[in-house]
Amino acid sequence: MGLFSFIQNVGRRLGLGTTATAAEAQAATPTPAPSVDMLQQELNRLGLPFGGMTIRVEGNTAILEGAKADPAVQEKIVLAIGNAAGIAQVDDRTEAAAGQAGAPASTFYEVKKGDTLSAIAKAHYGDANAYMRIFEANKPMLEHPDRIYPGQVLRIPAQ
Repeated sequence: MGLFSFIQNVGRRLGLGTTATAAEAQAATPTPAPSVDMLQQELNRLGLPFGGMTIRVEGNTAILEGAKADPAVQEKIVLAIGNAAGIAQVDDRTEAAAGQAGAPASTFYEVKKGDTLSAIAKAHYGDANAYMRIFEANKPMLEHPDRIYPGQVLRIPAQ
């Protein structure tokens, strides 16, 4: 998939159960990257299968290698890891499994202050009522449609 950038200090603080917002990130010192074990625990908590894939952390970059999951699951894995506080980049070096080529890729969107899923759906699909499509595409990372935060990166499925 490639290299994806995230805001290092924004996201779920693994092992602490809290989420840092963009305002908190600006006031805070750099958040150290979570360990590989913490990232794997987060993927397990979210029910995202990552078997056949290895995760390494170098500085504030998480590197994924090995077998790639289903495209939608792979995008969720990248987002779950990237939206962890302390991770600034995810380098997805996984190899596509046979038969996965040609699937329409989703786009990633960084939530801005004042955004709602309805507003994001209106901008991307022309229909504010399509917000549930974005919500469903980001489960289990999103637990409620009203709980998004600035700096969070969301998966926007292709139309």
